[in-house]
Amino acid sequence: MKYLMRLVSLAGGALFAAATVFGQTAAEAPKYPVTEVDYVAHDFKFKSGEQLPELRLHYRTLGKLTRDAQGRATNAVLILHGTGGSGQQFLAPQFAGELFGPGQLLDINRYFIILPDGIGHGKSSKPSDGMHAHFPSYDYDDMVAAQHVLLTEGLKIQHLRLIFGTSMGCMHSFVWGETYPEFADALMPMACQPVQIAGRNRVWRKMLMDAIRKDPAWMGGEYKEEPAQGLRTAQDNIVIAGSAPLVMQKTLPTRDAADKYVEDAEKRASTLDANDLLYQVNASRNYDPSARLERITVAVMWINSADDFINPPELGIAEKESKRLKNGTFVLLPISELTHGHGTHTWAVAWESYLIQLLDKTAH
Repeated sequence: MKYLMRLVSLAGGALFAAATVFGQTAAEAPKYPVTEVDYVAHDFKFKSGEQLPELRLHYRTLGKLTRDAQGRATNAVLILHGTGGSGQQFLAPQFAGELFGPGQLLDINRYFIILPDGIGHGKSSKPSDGMHAHFPSYDYDDMVAAQHVLLTEGLKIQHLRLIFGTSMGCMHSFVWGETYPEFADALMPMACQPVQIAGRNRVWRKMLMDAIRKDPAWMGGEYKEEPAQGLRTAQDNIVIAGSAPLVMQKTLPTRDAADKYVEDAEKRASTLDANDLLYQVNASRNYDPSARLERITVAVMWINSADDFINPPELGIAEKESKRLKNGTFVLLPISELTHGHGTHTWAVAWESYLIQLLDKTAH
């Protein structure tokens, strides 16, 4: 029960904001020295033609950046969060506690870890800062372009050791691999598909967005108070999308426990901002890297979980599309005591053996 209730508390931290969906939040204080910085990208242009004179890109770093004799970064690792999340979520013990410590796979004494908040998320620029529904209609290409600006102009990094992405960050990893093919030594996308979002995955997203837009209190995004009914319905969709039968049956073994979980989840809908959530989900509307998968030439370790509601294995998409990756491996994690549905991507103990393989394969 403790695990699921922590996931519900995501509201404000990791999407679906409230469920197990796109990531976990770090409820505990960080155990590692973390530097937090705002980088401002000036006159940032979006694909829509819109432009912001100042786009704030918040990020966290751990460790120390090293460069070779030519000034090229040698140990930088970019870790990308899911919809509604932020870089903060990767400081949770089930992730940082398994990876960032001495002798661990991404030991911060060896690696420079970069944890950005995507556009519209965390402490980066977002609709709730004041522009509301007048905020530029960003998409995944814009989010990746902003990450690239942050790295190249803000941190003066032209090369990455690894790009690791969860859920939306998984999809961003594929966009990175196609848009900037040689920028990273390796990609590790987790919990997504490199195709247009369609079928049930699109259905629940549209239901969520429609629930907000059709609530009279939304007022075209210029609401004085949050559209509570729309947000409750949106959160109900989130809870289902992020669910996993085995873990929920074990942690909510009675009717009363399940009912209490739903009630607590709906209470936390009041912590969400409707425009922020709407923009976050809508950013996936035109995602579809399928036509250019052959452009990805670096090593890819792509991992999904068999109990993922959002990316169910019976679709067979991953098995088909992974064959088009020139240097890729696809792994489907079987349902086990270690998997947590879609949120398995943040529980390193379930997949860290595959990260070892990827790092060894691409070692210099």
